[in-house]
Amino acid sequence: MGKDNYKLVANNKKAYHDYFIDETYETGISLAGTEVKSVRMGKCSVKEAFVKVEKEEVWVYGMHISPYEKGNIFNKDPLRPRKLLMHKYEIRKIASKMAEKGYTMVPLKVYLKGSLVKVEVGLARGKKLYDKRQDIAKKDQRREAEKEFKVKNLY
Repeated sequence: MGKDNYKLVANNKKAYHDYFIDETYETGISLAGTEVKSVRMGKCSVKEAFVKVEKEEVWVYGMHISPYEKGNIFNKDPLRPRKLLMHKYEIRKIASKMAEKGYTMVPLKVYLKGSLVKVEVGLARGKKLYDKRQDIAKKDQRREAEKEFKVKNLY
């Protein structure tokens, strides 16, 4: 995938902190025209969003797309549920995994691929508090090592 046809619009860093991401899927999303224009301008957030499977359809809830300024009556509700476009076999596979204990779906990224708006969703398991502490400790160790390496290279 070249740099020309890929533009990151929104990233969900919190998901990587709160969950173990086991699998990721690239999905399309059903949007209105003014919503697409707003996404192209970068006015989209997935921080509080989550994904549900209902009647063999995948929906994202809590994804905020700001109303397009130049749109008038065609603007939609910024927090309305939006349908994700996936193959039936993928939806069935995800639904069976989510029926297992501890699995959930979270949107990870919203990006433009060519002229299309894509959403990367992840099949995730929740982290316990001690898992988060371990991750923070690893980050701190890595930062310390980078800091020491930088100091050694300075002299």
